[in-house]
Amino acid sequence: MGEQSILRERIPEPALRRLPWYLAYAKLAQRNGELSLSSTRIAKALAIESSQVAKDLSAVNVSGKTRVGYDVGTLIEVLEFFLGFGDVHNAFVCGVGNLGASLIQDNGLRNYGLNIIAGFDVKYEMEGMRINQIPIHHMDRFAELCRKTRTEIGILTVPVESAQTTAELMIEGGIRAIWNFTPFRICVPEDIIVQNTSIYSHLALIFNRLSLANKRE
Repeated sequence: MGEQSILRERIPEPALRRLPWYLAYAKLAQRNGELSLSSTRIAKALAIESSQVAKDLSAVNVSGKTRVGYDVGTLIEVLEFFLGFGDVHNAFVCGVGNLGASLIQDNGLRNYGLNIIAGFDVKYEMEGMRINQIPIHHMDRFAELCRKTRTEIGILTVPVESAQTTAELMIEGGIRAIWNFTPFRICVPEDIIVQNTSIYSHLALIFNRLSLANKRE
């Protein structure tokens, strides 16, 4: 097991969630021609304690220089490698409605290592279509194409009533990690990775916090 693999096992999930923020900010600084960034500046921009920034970056073996800060190029290189953004991970989208189609059209995902190579839907009329030059197939072909392409990541964007059955089809086809955009919490075997990203849950949080804020005024 390599050093980076050991670090990935040890880093707390909250810290792992913050690392892409640091990477995005470092890339912005690089585009602006900056060569170094201090933890204080990163912290101020992202509304995080500077000690937390230093601790997070230390956990991935990034060290800064006194009164200089972190070298921007090195910071980007280390974070991209650690997060796996420098590698290319092929993915399938299951459910080519508005959300699924939007993800297929999002070229920015490729910059972070996610390469959507096909979309799947239960509507036969969508077979043979292309969105952003990416082919759309019927779900009947999922297992076949999953084996041929050795794709391990599936993005779930189907209606809630189809979430569980579609997830099971994805796993049977060979998918090992599911990015679940539905509000349904799918049940999967322990060896399957699931990341739930429900926009409806986040919308509920926004409404709740807005309501509380309005009551305090």
